[in-house]
Amino acid sequence: MKTHTTFHCLALTALVAMLGGCATGTAVPEQTGAAPAAADSVHFPEAGSAWLKGGTFVNVEQLRRVGRGMTKNQVRELISYPHFGEGLFGPKEWDYLFNFRTGRGDEFVTCQYKVVYREGLSDAMYWKDPACAGYLSPKVDAAAPVPAAAAASAPQRFRMAADALFAFDKSGMADMSADGREQLDQLAAQLKGQYKRFDAITVIGHTDRLGSDAYNQALSAARAATVRDYLIARGLPPSALRAFGVGKTQPLVSCVDGRQRAQLIACLQPNRRVELEVTGER
Repeated sequence: MKTHTTFHCLALTALVAMLGGCATGTAVPEQTGAAPAAADSVHFPEAGSAWLKGGTFVNVEQLRRVGRGMTKNQVRELISYPHFGEGLFGPKEWDYLFNFRTGRGDEFVTCQYKVVYREGLSDAMYWKDPACAGYLSPKVDAAAPVPAAAAASAPQRFRMAADALFAFDKSGMADMSADGREQLDQLAAQLKGQYKRFDAITVIGHTDRLGSDAYNQALSAARAATVRDYLIARGLPPSALRAFGVGKTQPLVSCVDGRQRAQLIACLQPNRRVELEVTGER
């Protein structure tokens, strides 16, 4: 747990007594839904290697709902994508940097959190520092004011049809349509007007099921990267922006075979899309 302003282990004496110590770097399973695991078998990445520098002010209510037996999509809906470079589907661990207000002015602490998956479902959740688990406990003093910046809003999500952004089967900046550029211009202006600070802007590219897995994965990743670069050029912070491609793995609609190709392409149109997930202070 990294402390900002002035924050010492002694300030957590009562909390530490409950949790069994304040040994930095000891991984402990989150109490709710945690599977048994040896502490010395859990390893956390260096905090400085996170792509999301400085972490994010997590929605505590959402974080409390993370438990065992959840798919990666369900975890993502609650606490967003991992903050390190693990990737989305193959890795069995997702790591996060979460910030929590201490209630003393602008002071906050940064905690490392890990979700471990087994057979595609969440199996255990860990904190690098045992004291961090206490920030999920409801506050006893309901009269204490909560700083406005402490409240983290749920992620804001946007969806744009890839067919409106790009020429068919294309992904480059030169392949973007005039309507697509206008959509992204308006979105960039909207976000800059809404947010005081961006924690993360995640761009996710999707394709339909036509074509090979490898081709669709590459196309979706290239489109997401182009949208990311376009938004950076329109003034959104590069440090907050990240692009993923998930190919055809997350369809919105299913269409039966046996129809003409043009009809099938039209039916699958909703699956060809680019989505954005935005978190920050509004």
